[in-house]
Amino acid sequence: MSHDNRKTLTRRRFLGRGAMAAGAGALPWYVPASARGRGGAVAPSERIVMGGIGLGGRGFYDLGYMLTQPDVQWVAVCDVLKGRRNAAKKLVDDKYGNEDCATYGDMRELLAERTDVDAVLIATGDRWHALTSILALRAGKDVYCEKPACLTMAQGRAVAETARRYGRVYQTGAQRLSEPHHVFGIEMARAGRLGEIHTVYADCRWRDGLRHDWLPAEPEPPKDELDWDLWLGPSPWRPYNAGYVNGGGWYHFYDLATDVAMWGAHTVAQALAGLDMTDVSFLEFEYAGPDKTMVTRLSNGVKLVLFRVAGSVWEPCEYWHGACGERFDGPEGWAAAADGYARPDVSSPTLLREYQTVLADYTSRTQRPLDHVRDFFDCVRSRRDPVASPDVMVRSMNICLAADICEQLRRNLKFDLNKAQFIDDGEANRLRCRAMRPPYTI
Repeated sequence: MSHDNRKTLTRRRFLGRGAMAAGAGALPWYVPASARGRGGAVAPSERIVMGGIGLGGRGFYDLGYMLTQPDVQWVAVCDVLKGRRNAAKKLVDDKYGNEDCATYGDMRELLAERTDVDAVLIATGDRWHALTSILALRAGKDVYCEKPACLTMAQGRAVAETARRYGRVYQTGAQRLSEPHHVFGIEMARAGRLGEIHTVYADCRWRDGLRHDWLPAEPEPPKDELDWDLWLGPSPWRPYNAGYVNGGGWYHFYDLATDVAMWGAHTVAQALAGLDMTDVSFLEFEYAGPDKTMVTRLSNGVKLVLFRVAGSVWEPCEYWHGACGERFDGPEGWAAAADGYARPDVSSPTLLREYQTVLADYTSRTQRPLDHVRDFFDCVRSRRDPVASPDVMVRSMNICLAADICEQLRRNLKFDLNKAQFIDDGEANRLRCRAMRPPYTI
């Protein structure tokens, strides 16, 4: 701006000064203690300003939990479905007792317009996870993204590279890495309390397979209610059918979802957390038939069993009862955990005597809370990597996606974990990425 322009009082500046003067005259003498950070409240200037993208189902649950955090302020929500974004807005407005939460139908508008937003929750359908994360990271936002974080190895690598390039905090929603029972089992393995681990089991339950057909075309709803093209995003185009949208029907279709990673995005990360992966250079995948338990052998001699059986995830099995379980076996015993446990399962009750000690050692050593969302917000402040960092996400997702490719090709495969490529198998390597439909590309 030139010297002359700096001295010019334009109409816009005049009106702006008038508005500020009027506002100053209207300010009350009393300022609430919460606005000043008194009484245990966090001052507005110290709060993490949040936006949410994809807020149906899991996203709505995450939003509700994140609203309980005292140092977080929600200002904007986005969902391609009008009903969901309105429900999310109501939840936020009811929390704060106002109507200030902004709504968006297109995430790109939220990311472009809301320069005040520090971080975003991403809980879209799986097809959008990687691309939304990349767009948010490029926009300077820290990201908490639900799992599975990507549909392909190429997408996962792009997310991790973008987080590093832009210096942003990224946490994937593998929340059991922060839950006490799972942390106990992981730490029992990691610290050698079970001896040298020889076998690890990860719950990768069968989901009735993935479909490659299309549902019959139905009339599209009004664009304001649902923008179908935007809902599909980077996935191949197909005609609208309410069966994709309602009740999470999309996750049965290959173009819109993953198979092993649906559960393995949690459990493989949990399994790897208890192992020393520093000397693991490759894995061998043994194909056992469609939707059967798959054995993978790590180059350090550990056997990683991707446990797969048909039926409800809550049906008991020989390794755990409940969903999203993992188990570590060593010469000194075994430890397992899954959802719904009152205490972890162990080979001997004496191992549970160390329960509180193990958890206390973990929190002291890592300086992390036993709360996945809280770990994310703490890292937003400290700028260190969360427990489910981009590197954790990429490594666990690559193993899950390699298992998917093994099932597609129906043969044994050998996978270089460091290079993220199959060894001497060009056909398998071509499946590490999928075409993304323009303009929804990385």
